[in-house]
Amino acid sequence: MTYPDTVNFLYALGNEIKSAKLGLERIRAVLEALGNPERASRVVHVAGTNGKGSTCAMIDAGLRAAGVRTGLFTSPHLIEPTERIQIDGIPVSEADFERAFNVVHEIAEKLDLDCHPTYFETVTAMAFWLFREKKVETAVVEVGLGGRLDSTNTVQPVLTVITPIDFDHEAYLGHTIEAIAGEKAGILKPGVPAVFARQRPEAARVLEARAAELRVPVTRAEQFEIHDLHIDARGSRFSGIVCPLAGEHQVDNAVTAALALRALGVSPAGIAEARWPGRIEHVSPNPDVILDGAHNPAGARALARYLERFYSGRRIWLIYGAMRDKAIDEVAGVLFPIAAELVLTAPNTSRALRPEALAEFAGRGHIEANVEAAIGYARSSAADEDVIVITGSLFLVGEARQLFLATTGGRWQE
Repeated sequence: MTYPDTVNFLYALGNEIKSAKLGLERIRAVLEALGNPERASRVVHVAGTNGKGSTCAMIDAGLRAAGVRTGLFTSPHLIEPTERIQIDGIPVSEADFERAFNVVHEIAEKLDLDCHPTYFETVTAMAFWLFREKKVETAVVEVGLGGRLDSTNTVQPVLTVITPIDFDHEAYLGHTIEAIAGEKAGILKPGVPAVFARQRPEAARVLEARAAELRVPVTRAEQFEIHDLHIDARGSRFSGIVCPLAGEHQVDNAVTAALALRALGVSPAGIAEARWPGRIEHVSPNPDVILDGAHNPAGARALARYLERFYSGRRIWLIYGAMRDKAIDEVAGVLFPIAAELVLTAPNTSRALRPEALAEFAGRGHIEANVEAAIGYARSSAADEDVIVITGSLFLVGEARQLFLATTGGRWQE
Protein backbone atom coordinates (compact mmCIF):
# COMPACT_ATOMS: atom_id res chain seq x y z
CA MET A 1 0.00 0.00 0.00
CA THR A 2 1.07 3.60 -0.57
CA TYR A 3 1.30 6.07 2.31
CA PRO A 4 -2.22 7.48 1.70
CA ASP A 5 -3.53 3.90 1.54
CA THR A 6 -1.91 3.03 4.86
CA VAL A 7 -3.43 6.09 6.54
CA ASN A 8 -6.87 5.31 5.14
CA PHE A 9 -6.58 1.68 6.27
CA LEU A 10 -5.62 2.74 9.79
CA TYR A 11 -8.51 5.18 9.99
CA ALA A 12 -10.86 2.47 8.68
CA LEU A 13 -9.90 0.31 11.67
CA GLY A 14 -11.86 2.81 13.74
CA ASN A 15 -11.13 5.51 16.25
CA GLU A 16 -8.20 4.34 18.35
CA ILE A 17 -10.06 4.95 21.62
CA LYS A 18 -13.56 3.83 20.63
CA SER A 19 -12.26 0.71 18.85
CA ALA A 20 -9.67 -0.13 21.52
CA LYS A 21 -9.55 -3.79 22.50
CA LEU A 22 -7.45 -3.74 25.63
CA GLY A 23 -5.25 -6.79 26.00
CA LEU A 24 -1.80 -7.95 24.97
CA GLU A 25 -2.49 -11.17 23.05
CA ARG A 26 -2.64 -9.69 19.54
CA ILE A 27 0.28 -7.30 19.93
CA ARG A 28 2.45 -10.02 21.50
CA ALA A 29 1.71 -12.37 18.61
CA VAL A 30 2.57 -9.69 16.05
CA LEU A 31 5.77 -8.66 17.80
CA GLU A 32 6.90 -12.26 18.17
CA ALA A 33 6.35 -12.82 14.45
CA LEU A 34 8.44 -9.70 13.78
CA GLY A 35 11.29 -11.08 15.90
CA ASN A 36 10.43 -9.01 19.01
CA PRO A 37 11.74 -5.62 17.85
CA GLU A 38 10.61 -4.07 21.14
CA ARG A 39 13.65 -5.72 22.73
CA ALA A 40 16.18 -4.10 20.39
CA SER A 41 16.47 -0.78 22.29
CA ARG A 42 16.60 0.43 25.84
CA VAL A 43 13.08 1.67 26.65
CA VAL A 44 11.78 4.42 28.92
CA HIS A 45 8.07 3.72 29.42
CA VAL A 46 5.82 6.65 30.37
CA ALA A 47 2.24 6.49 31.65
CA GLY A 48 -0.08 9.01 33.32
CA THR A 49 -3.09 11.16 32.52
CA ASN A 50 -1.66 14.59 31.79
CA GLY A 51 1.86 15.60 30.84
CA LYS A 52 2.86 12.26 29.29
CA GLY A 53 3.68 13.72 25.90
CA SER A 54 5.49 16.78 27.26
CA THR A 55 7.52 14.64 29.64
CA CYS A 56 8.40 12.20 26.84
CA ALA A 57 9.48 15.10 24.61
CA MET A 58 11.75 16.49 27.34
CA ILE A 59 13.31 13.10 28.11
CA ASP A 60 13.89 12.55 24.40
CA ALA A 61 15.48 16.00 24.03
CA GLY A 62 17.78 15.38 26.99
CA LEU A 63 18.93 12.05 25.59
CA ARG A 64 19.55 13.50 22.13
CA ALA A 65 21.58 16.36 23.62
CA ALA A 66 23.76 13.72 25.30
CA GLY A 67 24.45 12.08 21.93
CA VAL A 68 22.02 9.16 22.29
CA ARG A 69 20.22 7.97 19.15
CA THR A 70 16.57 8.09 20.20
CA GLY A 71 13.17 6.87 19.17
CA LEU A 72 10.04 8.61 20.39
CA PHE A 73 6.57 7.06 20.24
CA THR A 74 3.65 9.30 21.23
CA SER A 75 -0.03 9.77 20.48
CA PRO A 76 -2.21 11.20 19.16
CA HIS A 77 -0.81 13.13 16.22
CA LEU A 78 -1.83 16.68 15.33
CA ILE A 79 -1.54 16.67 11.53
CA GLU A 80 0.09 13.51 10.13
CA PRO A 81 0.36 10.01 11.67
CA THR A 82 4.11 10.11 10.96
CA GLU A 83 4.42 12.48 13.96
CA ARG A 84 3.80 9.52 16.28
CA ILE A 85 7.09 7.83 15.43
CA GLN A 86 10.21 9.97 15.61
CA ILE A 87 13.89 9.16 15.20
CA ASP A 88 16.33 11.65 16.73
CA GLY A 89 13.53 14.18 17.15
CA ILE A 90 12.30 14.02 13.54
CA PRO A 91 9.05 12.32 12.43
CA VAL A 92 9.70 9.34 10.20
CA SER A 93 9.21 9.86 6.48
CA GLU A 94 6.03 8.85 4.69
CA ALA A 95 8.10 6.21 2.89
CA ASP A 96 9.31 4.68 6.18
CA PHE A 97 5.81 4.81 7.66
CA GLU A 98 4.44 3.07 4.55
CA ARG A 99 7.18 0.43 4.66
CA ALA A 100 6.61 -0.30 8.34
CA PHE A 101 2.86 -0.56 7.87
CA ASN A 102 3.19 -3.01 5.00
CA VAL A 103 5.53 -5.24 7.03
CA VAL A 104 3.23 -5.27 10.07
CA HIS A 105 0.04 -5.66 8.02
CA GLU A 106 1.45 -8.59 6.04
CA ILE A 107 2.49 -10.35 9.24
CA ALA A 108 -0.89 -9.68 10.88
CA GLU A 109 -2.77 -11.11 7.87
CA LYS A 110 -0.84 -14.39 8.18
CA LEU A 111 -1.46 -14.85 11.91
CA ASP A 112 -4.46 -16.59 13.43
CA LEU A 113 -5.76 -13.58 15.35
CA ASP A 114 -9.27 -12.86 16.58
CA CYS A 115 -9.21 -9.70 14.44
CA HIS A 116 -6.76 -7.42 12.68
CA PRO A 117 -4.65 -5.52 15.21
CA THR A 118 -6.31 -2.25 16.16
CA TYR A 119 -5.15 1.16 14.91
CA PHE A 120 -3.01 1.70 18.00
CA GLU A 121 -1.66 -1.87 18.10
CA THR A 122 -0.63 -1.62 14.45
CA VAL A 123 1.19 1.68 14.89
CA THR A 124 2.84 0.41 18.09
CA ALA A 125 4.28 -2.57 16.21
CA MET A 126 5.35 -0.27 13.38
CA ALA A 127 7.20 1.97 15.84
CA PHE A 128 9.13 -0.89 17.41
CA TRP A 129 10.00 -2.33 13.99
CA LEU A 130 11.27 1.05 12.76
CA PHE A 131 13.25 1.65 15.94
CA ARG A 132 15.08 -1.62 15.32
CA GLU A 133 15.57 -0.85 11.63
CA LYS A 134 16.98 2.60 12.44
CA LYS A 135 19.23 1.25 15.22
CA VAL A 136 17.71 3.35 17.97
CA GLU A 137 19.65 3.15 21.22
CA THR A 138 16.96 4.38 23.61
CA ALA A 139 13.25 4.60 22.85
CA VAL A 140 10.92 6.83 24.86
CA VAL A 141 7.51 5.20 24.66
CA GLU A 142 4.26 6.86 25.73
CA VAL A 143 1.38 4.68 26.87
CA GLY A 144 -1.72 5.11 24.73
CA LEU A 145 -4.53 4.24 27.14
CA GLY A 146 -4.14 3.22 30.76
CA GLY A 147 -1.02 1.08 31.05
CA ARG A 148 -1.66 -2.44 32.28
CA LEU A 149 -3.35 -3.64 29.08
CA ASP A 150 -1.97 -1.03 26.69
CA SER A 151 -0.12 -2.45 23.69
CA THR A 152 3.06 -0.61 24.67
CA ASN A 153 3.17 -2.69 27.86
CA THR A 154 4.97 -5.42 25.96
CA VAL A 155 8.30 -3.68 26.58
CA GLN A 156 10.89 -4.56 29.20
CA PRO A 157 11.92 -1.03 30.19
CA VAL A 158 15.05 0.18 31.91
CA LEU A 159 12.97 2.93 33.53
CA THR A 160 9.26 3.62 34.03
CA VAL A 161 7.79 7.08 34.56
CA ILE A 162 4.30 7.96 35.80
CA THR A 163 3.09 11.53 35.29
CA PRO A 164 0.13 13.05 37.20
CA ILE A 165 -2.98 10.87 37.29
CA ASP A 166 -6.42 12.41 36.93
CA PHE A 167 -9.81 11.62 35.43
CA ASP A 168 -9.94 10.71 31.73
CA HIS A 169 -11.25 7.74 29.76
CA GLU A 170 -13.21 6.58 32.82
CA ALA A 171 -15.30 4.20 30.70
CA TYR A 172 -12.15 2.16 30.05
CA LEU A 173 -10.03 2.76 33.15
CA GLY A 174 -12.54 3.10 36.00
CA HIS A 175 -14.52 5.85 37.67
CA THR A 176 -12.24 6.49 40.64
CA ILE A 177 -8.72 7.87 40.88
CA GLU A 178 -7.71 4.66 42.64
CA ALA A 179 -8.96 2.50 39.76
CA ILE A 180 -7.27 4.67 37.15
CA ALA A 181 -4.03 4.66 39.14
CA GLY A 182 -4.20 0.87 39.31
CA GLU A 183 -4.26 0.71 35.51
CA LYS A 184 -1.36 3.17 35.19
CA ALA A 185 0.65 1.24 37.80
CA GLY A 186 0.42 -1.75 35.48
CA ILE A 187 3.56 -0.56 33.65
CA LEU A 188 5.73 -1.05 36.75
CA LYS A 189 8.05 -4.05 36.46
CA PRO A 190 9.77 -6.03 39.22
CA GLY A 191 12.96 -4.29 40.28
CA VAL A 192 12.89 -1.76 37.40
CA PRO A 193 13.44 1.81 38.68
CA ALA A 194 10.56 4.26 38.44
CA VAL A 195 10.05 8.01 38.64
CA PHE A 196 6.75 9.31 40.02
CA ALA A 197 5.52 12.83 39.37
CA ARG A 198 3.61 14.64 42.11
CA GLN A 199 0.32 12.79 42.55
CA ARG A 200 -3.05 13.20 44.18
CA PRO A 201 -2.91 11.37 47.56
CA GLU A 202 -5.31 8.63 46.46
CA ALA A 203 -3.24 7.95 43.33
CA ALA A 204 0.04 8.05 45.26
CA ARG A 205 -1.20 5.39 47.68
CA VAL A 206 -1.96 2.98 44.83
CA LEU A 207 1.36 3.61 43.06
CA GLU A 208 3.41 3.28 46.22
CA ALA A 209 1.69 0.03 47.21
CA ARG A 210 2.33 -1.52 43.81
CA ALA A 211 5.94 -0.32 43.77
CA ALA A 212 6.54 -1.85 47.19
CA GLU A 213 4.98 -5.12 46.07
CA LEU A 214 7.31 -5.30 43.06
CA ARG A 215 10.36 -3.99 44.94
CA VAL A 216 10.61 -1.06 42.57
CA PRO A 217 13.17 1.63 43.51
CA VAL A 218 11.19 4.88 43.26
CA THR A 219 12.40 8.44 42.77
CA ARG A 220 9.69 10.96 43.60
CA ALA A 221 9.28 14.48 42.26
CA GLU A 222 9.00 15.73 45.84
CA GLN A 223 12.67 14.81 46.28
CA PHE A 224 13.72 17.38 43.66
CA GLU A 225 14.83 20.68 45.14
CA ILE A 226 13.47 23.61 43.13
CA HIS A 227 15.34 26.89 43.55
CA ASP A 228 15.71 30.13 41.59
CA LEU A 229 12.36 29.53 39.92
CA HIS A 230 11.36 31.98 37.21
CA ILE A 231 8.23 31.47 35.08
CA ASP A 232 7.15 33.63 32.16
CA ALA A 233 4.62 33.29 29.35
CA ARG A 234 7.01 31.23 27.21
CA GLY A 235 8.55 28.79 29.70
CA SER A 236 10.49 28.54 32.94
CA ARG A 237 13.94 28.33 34.52
CA PHE A 238 14.78 26.64 37.80
CA SER A 239 17.63 24.77 39.45
CA GLY A 240 19.85 25.33 36.40
CA ILE A 241 17.24 23.81 34.05
CA VAL A 242 15.60 25.70 31.18
CA CYS A 243 12.11 24.47 30.24
CA PRO A 244 10.92 25.93 26.92
CA LEU A 245 7.34 24.65 27.33
CA ALA A 246 4.87 27.21 28.69
CA GLY A 247 2.70 26.85 31.76
CA GLU A 248 3.25 26.29 35.48
CA HIS A 249 2.34 22.63 35.04
CA GLN A 250 5.35 22.22 32.75
CA VAL A 251 7.63 22.91 35.71
CA ASP A 252 6.35 19.69 37.28
CA ASN A 253 6.74 17.84 33.98
CA ALA A 254 10.29 19.16 33.61
CA VAL A 255 11.12 18.02 37.15
CA THR A 256 9.86 14.54 36.29
CA ALA A 257 11.86 14.52 33.04
CA ALA A 258 14.98 15.77 34.82
CA LEU A 259 14.75 12.98 37.41
CA ALA A 260 14.27 10.43 34.61
CA LEU A 261 17.31 11.72 32.75
CA ARG A 262 19.43 11.61 35.89
CA ALA A 263 18.28 8.03 36.49
CA LEU A 264 19.52 7.27 32.97
CA GLY A 265 22.89 8.89 33.74
CA VAL A 266 22.24 11.91 31.52
CA SER A 267 22.28 15.64 32.26
CA PRO A 268 18.86 17.36 32.16
CA ALA A 269 20.39 20.36 30.34
CA GLY A 270 19.02 19.10 27.03
CA ILE A 271 15.45 19.75 28.20
CA ALA A 272 16.04 23.27 26.86
CA GLU A 273 15.74 21.84 23.32
CA ALA A 274 12.35 20.18 23.85
CA ARG A 275 9.45 20.99 21.57
CA TRP A 276 5.86 19.80 22.04
CA PRO A 277 3.47 21.31 19.47
CA GLY A 278 -0.11 22.21 20.23
CA ARG A 279 0.34 22.61 23.97
CA ILE A 280 0.25 26.30 24.97
CA GLU A 281 1.96 27.03 21.68
CA HIS A 282 2.18 30.64 20.51
CA VAL A 283 1.67 30.78 16.76
CA SER A 284 0.97 34.43 15.91
CA PRO A 285 1.28 37.91 17.48
CA ASN A 286 -0.96 40.98 17.50
CA PRO A 287 -3.28 39.55 18.62
CA ASP A 288 -1.51 36.65 20.29
CA VAL A 289 -2.85 33.31 19.07
CA ILE A 290 -2.29 30.32 21.33
CA LEU A 291 -2.99 26.65 20.59
CA ASP A 292 -3.63 24.22 23.43
CA GLY A 293 -5.16 20.76 23.35
CA ALA A 294 -6.95 21.02 26.71
CA HIS A 295 -9.35 18.13 26.16
CA ASN A 296 -9.86 16.93 29.74
CA PRO A 297 -10.52 18.67 33.09
CA ALA A 298 -6.90 18.64 34.28
CA GLY A 299 -5.71 20.11 30.98
CA ALA A 300 -8.41 22.78 31.15
CA ARG A 301 -7.36 23.76 34.66
CA ALA A 302 -3.73 24.07 33.56
CA LEU A 303 -4.69 26.30 30.62
CA ALA A 304 -6.94 28.45 32.82
CA ARG A 305 -4.15 28.97 35.37
CA TYR A 306 -1.81 30.01 32.55
CA LEU A 307 -4.25 32.53 31.08
CA GLU A 308 -5.13 33.97 34.47
CA ARG A 309 -1.45 34.41 35.32
CA PHE A 310 -0.14 35.88 32.07
CA TYR A 311 -3.17 37.34 30.31
CA SER A 312 -5.16 38.78 33.19
CA GLY A 313 -6.85 42.01 32.13
CA ARG A 314 -6.65 41.18 28.43
CA ARG A 315 -9.71 40.26 26.38
CA ILE A 316 -9.72 36.51 25.73
CA TRP A 317 -11.30 35.05 22.60
CA LEU A 318 -11.86 31.33 23.10
CA ILE A 319 -12.26 29.22 19.97
CA TYR A 320 -13.54 25.89 21.22
CA GLY A 321 -14.53 22.60 19.63
CA ALA A 322 -14.80 19.18 21.20
CA MET A 323 -15.55 15.52 20.71
CA ARG A 324 -18.81 14.00 21.91
CA ASP A 325 -17.09 11.57 24.27
CA LYS A 326 -15.27 14.17 26.36
CA ALA A 327 -16.20 15.69 29.74
CA ILE A 328 -17.59 18.83 28.12
CA ASP A 329 -19.38 20.11 31.21
CA GLU A 330 -16.23 20.03 33.34
CA VAL A 331 -13.88 21.43 30.68
CA ALA A 332 -16.33 24.13 29.62
CA GLY A 333 -17.05 24.95 33.25
CA VAL A 334 -13.38 25.82 33.69
CA LEU A 335 -12.67 27.59 30.39
CA PHE A 336 -15.87 29.33 29.28
CA PRO A 337 -16.10 31.73 32.26
CA ILE A 338 -12.70 33.27 31.47
CA ALA A 339 -13.63 33.94 27.83
CA ALA A 340 -14.87 37.43 27.03
CA GLU A 341 -15.78 36.15 23.55
CA LEU A 342 -16.72 32.54 22.88
CA VAL A 343 -16.44 31.18 19.33
CA LEU A 344 -17.81 27.66 18.96
CA THR A 345 -16.92 25.32 16.12
CA ALA A 346 -16.14 21.66 15.43
CA PRO A 347 -13.15 19.64 14.24
CA ASN A 348 -13.55 17.87 10.91
CA THR A 349 -14.49 14.44 12.23
CA SER A 350 -17.72 12.49 12.65
CA ARG A 351 -17.11 12.28 16.41
CA ALA A 352 -17.23 16.06 16.82
CA LEU A 353 -19.88 17.67 19.00
CA ARG A 354 -22.09 20.09 17.07
CA PRO A 355 -21.25 23.71 17.95
CA GLU A 356 -24.99 24.38 18.27
CA ALA A 357 -25.07 21.92 21.16
CA LEU A 358 -22.12 23.72 22.78
CA ALA A 359 -23.90 27.06 22.38
CA GLU A 360 -27.04 25.65 23.97
CA PHE A 361 -24.96 24.33 26.87
CA ALA A 362 -23.09 27.63 27.31
CA GLY A 363 -26.07 29.88 26.77
CA ARG A 364 -23.95 32.05 24.50
CA GLY A 365 -21.33 31.89 21.77
CA HIS A 366 -20.77 32.76 18.12
CA ILE A 367 -20.94 29.68 15.88
CA GLU A 368 -18.69 28.95 12.90
CA ALA A 369 -18.76 25.79 10.81
CA ASN A 370 -15.03 25.05 10.97
CA VAL A 371 -11.85 26.22 12.63
CA GLU A 372 -10.65 28.22 9.62
CA ALA A 373 -13.83 30.31 9.67
CA ALA A 374 -13.61 30.63 13.45
CA ILE A 375 -10.04 31.92 13.26
CA GLY A 376 -10.99 34.36 10.51
CA TYR A 377 -13.88 35.71 12.55
CA ALA A 378 -11.83 36.12 15.73
CA ARG A 379 -8.81 37.69 14.03
CA SER A 380 -10.96 40.18 12.12
CA SER A 381 -12.77 41.22 15.29
CA ALA A 382 -10.07 41.10 17.98
CA ALA A 383 -7.87 44.03 18.94
CA ASP A 384 -4.07 43.70 18.79
CA GLU A 385 -3.84 43.53 22.58
CA ASP A 386 -6.39 40.69 22.79
CA VAL A 387 -5.50 36.98 22.91
CA ILE A 388 -7.10 34.23 20.83
CA VAL A 389 -6.98 30.75 22.36
CA ILE A 390 -7.83 27.73 20.20
CA THR A 391 -8.54 24.73 22.38
CA GLY A 392 -10.62 21.68 23.15
CA SER A 393 -10.06 18.74 20.84
CA LEU A 394 -6.52 17.94 19.70
CA PHE A 395 -8.08 17.37 16.27
CA LEU A 396 -9.19 21.02 16.26
CA VAL A 397 -5.77 22.18 17.43
CA GLY A 398 -4.13 20.09 14.70
CA GLU A 399 -6.32 21.64 12.02
CA ALA A 400 -5.53 25.13 13.33
CA ARG A 401 -1.81 24.38 13.47
CA GLN A 402 -1.83 23.18 9.88
CA LEU A 403 -3.46 26.44 8.80
CA PHE A 404 -0.82 28.53 10.58
CA LEU A 405 1.99 26.36 9.21
CA ALA A 406 0.66 26.95 5.71
CA THR A 407 0.51 30.73 6.14
CA THR A 408 3.69 31.32 8.15
CA GLY A 409 5.95 28.42 7.24
CA GLY A 410 6.27 27.72 10.98
CA ARG A 411 8.29 30.90 11.51
CA TRP A 412 6.84 31.27 15.01
CA GLN A 413 9.14 28.41 16.07
CA GLU A 414 12.31 30.32 15.21
